[in-house]
Amino acid sequence: MSSELLDALTLLEKEKGISSDVLIEAIEAALISAYKRNFNQAQNVRVDLNLENGSMRVFARKDVVDEVYDSRLEISIDEARLINPNYQVNDVLEIEVTPKDFGRIAAQTAKQVVTQRVREAERGVIYSEFMDREDDIMTGIVQRLDSKFIYVSLGKIEALLPANEQMPNEKYKPHDRIKVYITKVEKTTKGPQIFVSRTHPGLLKRLFEIEVPEIYDGTVEIRSVAREAGDRSKISVHSDNEEVDPVGSCVGPKGQRVQAIVNELKGEKVDIVRWSEDPVVFVANALSPSKVLDVMVNEAEKATTVVVPDYQLSLAIGKRGQNARLAAKLTGWKIDIKSQSEAEESGIFPREGISLFEEENDDTDDTFDLHLKEIE
Repeated sequence: MSSELLDALTLLEKEKGISSDVLIEAIEAALISAYKRNFNQAQNVRVDLNLENGSMRVFARKDVVDEVYDSRLEISIDEARLINPNYQVNDVLEIEVTPKDFGRIAAQTAKQVVTQRVREAERGVIYSEFMDREDDIMTGIVQRLDSKFIYVSLGKIEALLPANEQMPNEKYKPHDRIKVYITKVEKTTKGPQIFVSRTHPGLLKRLFEIEVPEIYDGTVEIRSVAREAGDRSKISVHSDNEEVDPVGSCVGPKGQRVQAIVNELKGEKVDIVRWSEDPVVFVANALSPSKVLDVMVNEAEKATTVVVPDYQLSLAIGKRGQNARLAAKLTGWKIDIKSQSEAEESGIFPREGISLFEEENDDTDDTFDLHLKEIE
């Protein structure tokens, strides 16, 4: 083994961040294994690497005993004292057993170990980097497709986009640039494996954080997200600052901010509603763009009954029940929608002492703020 190897180890320490001591220790262990394998030796051995000149020696380690049972592992006290009279029973004696042609084997083994350790270190760096980015958004490039996955390059590694995490309204082609949400980072024997999604609600949340400065700096907070990817989504927003309109901030001037998100999601409709700790107000807001006449709350079952005008019933329920389903996901409340005439027939509407005020929000065509007050 030449000193060039040691120079290479020093260079690797600087470039890859792998300690040369770690590499040398790994090489020594690998050389011991190579010696036993190539020379059919079973004794205990130690490899000594001289860091100054790059030389290498192999020493057999034997226990000093009174009576020898295994000559590969033991040596008698009499033989040991022929080498050095100071040896005592239970001492460990080392005898150099370096084979003449061991240099070639050593060089090959060292190369394999260094290559393996460098690969492991690089995998470790990638894993650490992407582990910190779990639940984050990244821009990737589609590399190739098969029946199970789309392989997306994230720079240092390819991520897997499973079929059930792909948008139903999107067609993917190699070299397409797409934004993906990192759902899981796993450490496997083949290195880190990263799974990404285009349908996860977290993708929508991260896109709003990118497009809306007020969300990024914490002035506006996204309280909940309900999404049916590729078709329609709802998000609820809130701000503790009374001077800030959370819905208007997300919509942006002339709808530019929300439109950028809609474009990224290939036309997926996004409803932005105002969050409220009052379930009456929150459920009414969540059913936008439908108008709401009354919301009755059953706290015990976490359920609500919502009354809407007859002509708004289909709008409130939505296509295939989508609007009501998303509103329920957004609020966390069960929602039973009744038309005004049906509610009147069953005697649950109108309720005495309730005054409802509707106020259309001019910032977006799809969002209404409904302010409900109980008259005392």
